[in-house]
Order: sequence, then structure tokens, then C-alpha cells
Amino acid sequence: MIYDDDWILRPMLPEDYDKVHKLWTNIKGFGIRAIDDSREDIERFILRNPTTSVVACVGDKIVGSILCGHDGRQASFYHVCVAKAYRRRGIGSAMVIHCMNVLRKLKINKIALIAFTSNDAGNAFWKQIGWRYRPDCNYYEFLLNEENITRFIESETEE
Repeated sequence: MIYDDDWILRPMLPEDYDKVHKLWTNIKGFGIRAIDDSREDIERFILRNPTTSVVACVGDKIVGSILCGHDGRQASFYHVCVAKAYRRRGIGSAMVIHCMNVLRKLKINKIALIAFTSNDAGNAFWKQIGWRYRPDCNYYEFLLNEENITRFIESETEE
């Protein structure tokens, strides 16, 4: 665990799902997938990656999260967020550094993430902390399950 005066970081657990999902649904522009972000799929992800995902907590409230997994070669960050009322306190950077350190110990050499072009705050964050934008790559996906639609959150709360 990592402590600050106001918050702590700890590994994400399957039983955190309700609080983490509530956080995600209060972040403007966040994309929630119908299947991938279900309780069952998030639990499966965490059990497959038991040490790499993290939450930031203030008391018993979850105010930040990163889903982080790897395939033995490269890691991916998903759903990196901090509640609006808790931003600019170093929580996002601390979560990223924590996950990077865990991945280094696992001998993972690269991390990728996707930030929607409309996510101004997220894109500014990644640039500010030194992550590199790749204009030389195109992102492709093929949906194997058409029921796995993405719903975007339209407004942000102060949670």
C-alpha cells in the first residue's frame, strides 16, 4: 500500500466492483462496455492480473482506479481515472507510477493505453507525465460479440 495524508493506494480486489463501477459512471466521457465492464468480466480480469490493478481510496470511498493487465510481454492500462473532486492531488500520477513499478518487477517492458480523442483532460494528463503519443500507429478492433456495446458517460459529478 502507498499512503498519502489524504488517500491510500492498494491493489484492486473483485469486491471493489460496485464502488469502482460507480466511479467510472461518474466520469464524463468515460466509455463503459456492456460485457467487458460487467462484474463477471472485471472479476475475471482482476483474478488473471492479481497484483497489477490499483485503486485510490479516501476512507472507504474509491476515488481513483487503473485496470492493468499484461500478456507477459506488454501491459495495457484501462479505465484510468480519478474522481473530479480529487484531481490535482497526485493520485493519478501515483497510481501510474505504482502500476509501472509492479510491471517492472514482472519484467514487462512496455505499456499501452487508449485515450479517446475527445478526452481532453486525459490526453493532457498523459502528455504532462511524459507518455508518448504515437502518430505512426492506427488502432483497429474487431468485435467478436456485438452485444458488447460502449455507453459513454455524458456528465461528470463531483463524487
